[in-house]
Amino acid sequence: MSLEDDLTEVKRRLEELARSVIQLERNLARQREEKPVPMAVGRPDGLVTISDTPYDSSLWTDSDDEGLGARDRRAP
Repeated sequence: MSLEDDLTEVKRRLEELARSVIQLERNLARQREEKPVPMAVGRPDGLVTISDTPYDSSLWTDSDDEGLGARDRRAP
C-alpha cells in the first residue's frame, strides 16, 4: 500500500467514525426523551472514605520522594 492509499483509508475510517458518533448521539438523545435517566442519590458503592487525620510518619521511613531520588543523594 502506498502512503496515498493509507491516507485515503484513514480518511474513510475517520468519516465512518464521525457518522457512528453522530448516530450514537441521536440514539442517546432519543432514549433520554423516552425515559429520563434517574440521577444517583447518595454515595456510590465502592467509594472509600479517607480520614482527614494525618498518617503515621513511620509509614514513610526510608522512602524516596518520587521523582526526586533518595534523600541522602544529590541529583546529577
